[in-house]
Amino acid sequence: MGDAIKSYKDLIAWQRAYSLGKAVYALASALPDHERFGLIAAVRRNSYSIASQIAQGYGKGNTNDYLWHLKNARGDIYQLDTQLLFCLDYKYIPPAQYDPVKAQLDEAERVLAGLIRSLER
Repeated sequence: MGDAIKSYKDLIAWQRAYSLGKAVYALASALPDHERFGLIAAVRRNSYSIASQIAQGYGKGNTNDYLWHLKNARGDIYQLDTQLLFCLDYKYIPPAQYDPVKAQLDEAERVLAGLIRSLER
């Protein structure tokens, strides 16, 4: 078996979300300046919110609060997915930049969904 979970940083879901957050935050730099208070702000906020929600839920100390925060993180993933689609559709980013980030987003969502399912059992 794997090592025991001693910190939220040991959670694969948090690790995937953190990596996604860094990639998305960097990607936001490619967006046009006129989106500074629109998509740039929203994308950056969601880029770190997912990992933050996972960490906060872990720290709450009870399963119901933990699940609540994990489901908020999942909502943030879906919100970020939508925002990135806007960036792609408005041609603010090319598919070559979007595709790897979208793959990371899908992986983060998959792992998070597995964590949620395991706690709901």
